Amino acid sequence: QAAPSLTPRELEVLQHIVSGQSNKEIGGALGLTENTVKNHVKMILEKLNVQDRTQAATQALQSGLAKLNF
Repeated sequence: QAAPSLTPRELEVLQHIVSGQSNKEIGGALGLTENTVKNHVKMILEKLNVQDRTQAATQALQSGLAKLNF
């Protein structure tokens, strides 16, 4: 399957999701409102064709869209 066309900001949000951060934490890290983060998450789920953040994180890791940071 072709890589979904995520924007640079969506990729950034996705990386934070993979790191296990909440919308509020992501907003704080990126200087966004929680509502803006929710909108990004919604678009990411749609583009990746997944149901939730966990599936998005799993797919991101499997496809190389995001990496685990230790």
